[in-house]
Amino acid sequence: MNYADIKKADVANGLGVRVSVFVSGCNHHCKNCFNQEAWDFNYGKEFTQKEIDKVIEELDHPYVSGLSLLGGEPLEHINQKGLLPLVKKVKEKFPDKNIWCYTGYTFDKDVVDKMCKTWEETPELLSYLDVIVDGKFEEDKKDLKLRFRGSSNQRIIDVQKSLKAKKTVLFEF
Repeated sequence: MNYADIKKADVANGLGVRVSVFVSGCNHHCKNCFNQEAWDFNYGKEFTQKEIDKVIEELDHPYVSGLSLLGGEPLEHINQKGLLPLVKKVKEKFPDKNIWCYTGYTFDKDVVDKMCKTWEETPELLSYLDVIVDGKFEEDKKDLKLRFRGSSNQRIIDVQKSLKAKKTVLFEF
């Protein structure tokens, strides 16, 4: 897996101050995507143990609320494989910090109904995620007043409550 960027103090992509990992590779190609250069799976640098260690080090501050995964597309299969060691380590070392994931896939139809049944990594990855912001960016539904999303079709989902209830549960602020 490659990554496009790692931000140490991001306040735009989830609650509080966050460390954000922007993965490379996305097949959605949403019109006017904010990060088109990250569509290419070969863009950026290889995500190695060195980057995992860097993210862990940056999370190790009391003012940091958690980790955000963006892209590109974190839930492309190759990216799930690359992110799984990171999120596992984050939850082991910082069980009280939350992990947000931004995906163009829909949580219920694409992630739960398809990916969880196709790829062994998906259920485990979901077990570490607290919030998923789902749905492709749709320019005609763009709304700058929305918190933590670009268009009104996107949802902010409480992953653990959704998995437990076996239905999509929206995140409450």
